[in-house]
Amino acid sequence: MPELPEVEIIVNDLRCELIGRKIQDVQTDWPKYFQLPKSEAAFRTCVIGRVITGVDRRAKNVLIRLEGGHLLLVHQKISGRLIVGNWERTKRLIGSTGSTHSLWQPVTSAASTHQPAGRFIHLVFELDDGRQLALSDLRKFAKVLCGPRDAILNLDEIRRLGPEPLDPRFTFSDFKRLFEGRTGRIKPLLMNPNFIAGIGNIYSDEILYAARIHPLGRVDQLAEPRLRSLYRSMKAVLRKAIRLRGTGIEGSRGSPAGYDKVRMVYHQKLCPKGHVVHRIRASGRSAHFCPVEQKLYRHAST
Repeated sequence: MPELPEVEIIVNDLRCELIGRKIQDVQTDWPKYFQLPKSEAAFRTCVIGRVITGVDRRAKNVLIRLEGGHLLLVHQKISGRLIVGNWERTKRLIGSTGSTHSLWQPVTSAASTHQPAGRFIHLVFELDDGRQLALSDLRKFAKVLCGPRDAILNLDEIRRLGPEPLDPRFTFSDFKRLFEGRTGRIKPLLMNPNFIAGIGNIYSDEILYAARIHPLGRVDQLAEPRLRSLYRSMKAVLRKAIRLRGTGIEGSRGSPAGYDKVRMVYHQKLCPKGHVVHRIRASGRSAHFCPVEQKLYRHAST
């Protein structure tokens, strides 16, 4: 699943492409995407004819602001990816007879050899400049909501989200307060979106290695110096991943993901210090760490 850096990259690219464009039509072969409003007809009424006024992010959600105070929210889930380009709808599935493949195929203009990415297009927004905003989604797990801005932002799943780790207003004091009264292991806590927004399996491993904290370290045993290290590492790793265009995806402008080349422990055999990386389970999720650099301390004073 795309994490905070990948979603931030997509949002930054979409912002350049979409602001000022009007949505003229919507097409899909998977109406189950529409969870608010739940019917395709009501969703079409909510978005068609509205100009896109902004593109933002909240946690792993893409937030597309529409004129009239409406908000289009897309959670790309495991395999989803929002991209801008041109596709044409065919009468048969492209690439396979399987249901995951697409009715849409890319259109290449005579002036360009570029073909937009996405073999699994299942949702297309027609824009007023002749291009399309499309959702490529192999597993069709993505979620799409639209409605008045306040109604979307006050949904429980959005309202309960934790703070944004890269918000300049999010200070170490704010971070430290999040741990008050908390117990349990640090790895699953970092991945809890209601604790802090946008961090998943990849970057929790990377952040914990950078902070030299074991993924099974007890939250209530992290002394202030280690919390400071965790806070600094969190911001540094996420910013670096954004700068290098993330992990395991390509940016919508064709730039390859660069953080894959500098991953420290996630799916690595050796850490940067040359020690063997171990893989364990932490609350049902995998955790990659270096047992030499990330020792499991038993006391806060250690």
